[in-house]
Amino acid sequence: MDEKRLKEFIVRAKQNTYASSGEGGELVLADGSKELVFEDGALRYRDRYFGSRNFAGQEVIFENKKAIWGMNYYGQMVASTIYTKRVYKFLQKALKMVSIKELFRGPAEFFEGDLRYVNASEGELASFTGFEMIYYKGKQVYQLYYHGGFIKK
Repeated sequence: MDEKRLKEFIVRAKQNTYASSGEGGELVLADGSKELVFEDGALRYRDRYFGSRNFAGQEVIFENKKAIWGMNYYGQMVASTIYTKRVYKFLQKALKMVSIKELFRGPAEFFEGDLRYVNASEGELASFTGFEMIYYKGKQVYQLYYHGGFIKK
């Protein structure tokens, strides 16, 4: 698959799933996981995760029903805060800013009021690792670690 086309699809898929609907916009499966799906022609994006305040998940892209790319992640609220819903709404805004340049989550940095989002990654589409953090009034309240790359048989 052409990498440019795959990157463009990843951006559209991420912008049109959790970043748009947040929790509550997904399908709840029999095993308790939550799933968000985006499709365009032969390409299908599936984001499936367990949990909410602490959560683990996996994003997989299929081409003609064959898995070609994936990303695993684990995230959590790391501070007790009454602002959990606010933090996750802020996270949705950051994730909506995904781009070809910053493909895996949100932008390198994003501010809104007392909230600050930071994202850093290493590697390329084929193999990468990264993390994102959210700070409220300078105190870390959320973190997520991710890694992934191409899936080949």
